Amino acid sequence: MGRTDSRARSLFLLIAFAIVGAALLARLAYWQVGQRDRLSSEAFRQTTMREESPSRRGDIYDRSGVVVLATTIDRERLIGTPSEISAARRAEVATALVSILGFQGDDATQLVERVNSDRKYVVLAHALDTTTAARIRAAIDTGRIAAVSLEPEPVRVYPQGGGGPNTTLAAKVLGFVNRDGVGQYGVEQFYQDQLAGRPKVVQAQRDVASRVIADTAVVEDPGAPGEDMRLTLDAGLQLAIEQEILAAWAADRAKSVSAVVMNPYTGEILAEASYPSYDGNDYAAIAASDPSRFIDPVVSSVYEPGSVFKMLTVVAALEKGEVTTKTMIKDTGILRLDHGTSHIDDADHKAKGWMTFEDAIAWSRNVVAAKVAIGLDSNTRKASGILHSTWTRLGFGSPTGVDLAGEVGGLVRDPAIRAWHQIDLANGAFGQGVAVTPLQLATAYAAMVNGGTLVQPHIVKGIGLSDREVQARGQVISSQISTTLVGMMNHVVTTVPFYRDRTLIKGFDVGGKTGTAQIWDPKLKKGHGGWKHNIFNYSFIGYVGRQTGKPDLVVAIRIEEGTPTVAKLGQLEMPVMSFELFRRIAHDAITTPGLLQERTDAALPTTADR
Repeated sequence: MGRTDSRARSLFLLIAFAIVGAALLARLAYWQVGQRDRLSSEAFRQTTMREESPSRRGDIYDRSGVVVLATTIDRERLIGTPSEISAARRAEVATALVSILGFQGDDATQLVERVNSDRKYVVLAHALDTTTAARIRAAIDTGRIAAVSLEPEPVRVYPQGGGGPNTTLAAKVLGFVNRDGVGQYGVEQFYQDQLAGRPKVVQAQRDVASRVIADTAVVEDPGAPGEDMRLTLDAGLQLAIEQEILAAWAADRAKSVSAVVMNPYTGEILAEASYPSYDGNDYAAIAASDPSRFIDPVVSSVYEPGSVFKMLTVVAALEKGEVTTKTMIKDTGILRLDHGTSHIDDADHKAKGWMTFEDAIAWSRNVVAAKVAIGLDSNTRKASGILHSTWTRLGFGSPTGVDLAGEVGGLVRDPAIRAWHQIDLANGAFGQGVAVTPLQLATAYAAMVNGGTLVQPHIVKGIGLSDREVQARGQVISSQISTTLVGMMNHVVTTVPFYRDRTLIKGFDVGGKTGTAQIWDPKLKKGHGGWKHNIFNYSFIGYVGRQTGKPDLVVAIRIEEGTPTVAKLGQLEMPVMSFELFRRIAHDAITTPGLLQERTDAALPTTADR
């Protein structure tokens, strides 16, 4: 047999092995040297767990610092590791848990699905009370259930019952906290960082079974507890107002009713409520059925205010020097505009003839308000600019800056961007063609009656041990005009009989302005839009004071989509009118102990005075 090897072949194999060996060595060096840091980091990440434990959330109190409006309690959640047991055993555990927890319907179905999965970790139930948690532990001890355990879980609760059924006190002001510990709506969302504090962060090594290895835990951040807060709200007054608006909502068959009570000198919101409301402890059910209930109409919904806006026209006219309270102006019942192509009219379509400016405002004459607005300057463009400037100076068209989540700024069209016609100016003079919030109205009226200062409305009085310092936004009306405005508002409720009989409070100075506005629905008439039939927005913004000409409180009322039981030309009566609701709420406020300084010149009114 001849030889099969050759020198060339041996040399080739030697070179090939050398190249492959060098390549493997280079690759090994690449991984062990070049990629050392990355691989070490990746290995560390895979064997390290980083846990964040939320700190205790701060409590929320009313202005007294005694009544707890929101707090956190310790509950337990049920977790499972279905992958550790067989499919047959999972079915047994699922059946037992449904029985122990008393779940039915979708809740039971979801629980069974989670237990029958092959997941390594799954949350089976949240916020178990002490009794239920004890039953779970007993079942674990007896072997009835397996592959489950209990973990501590903080739960946000709202302990004070509200003024309506299935509600908690000040729910729309407070908002709620979801299962991730994040505030939603209201104070809870606006002050999320301060209330939540900083979570505790711990880093530790884990074994192949994902269990923490003893003595490897390192605290990266010890965290910090959330800060407690005191609101400006008075819990007693808040409850009384929620009861009042519930009664009005039912009587007037309204879509919603809202009220705000404000200190006009500090901007403190002493009470703020809307109905329908909700139970903050049951937010998940509300989210599934009617999440619109979370929205606070006082700060997050706009509407055409109607004649309460006439006081803005009064401000512009008095500043311009166009009129005084005693200037005689002819009410013609109808006013044709834009060379006869449009017109506005009074609610009763009747002319009252010559009357003083203050009487025209008291009787809410649209024609007079429109004439005064048009006469603010020599042409429509200049007059529109003056009226619009008055609106924006008093805060309309931008958020007030209140410390509540979800505030909107309203809709105020700028004539400098798109010129107004006479009809736009006339409509604006009596509150049509603009969209505002009740809080904007309360803030503007506060400036009208407090000497002319635009205050900063706010809901939180103190954080931790310190009171908040809240600065006013500046002088926007002269003190002389403010005094005149207070007198004109009092003239409204003392001159017109049906206001006087249902608004005044014995022994107190009262003033304000009503507004009734039609509601435009763009869906009507096959999408062409039209006015809703026999449904209106009713408003009253006013003040109450213990001394003549010195208001103590401002109260804003909005009845959204109220249904009148008497609907005649110029007369739209409901069982509870906006100015009647104002009187009841104003009475509740002035008789709330500790809210106002004690009077020395006269006794506080009693229930019989209402």
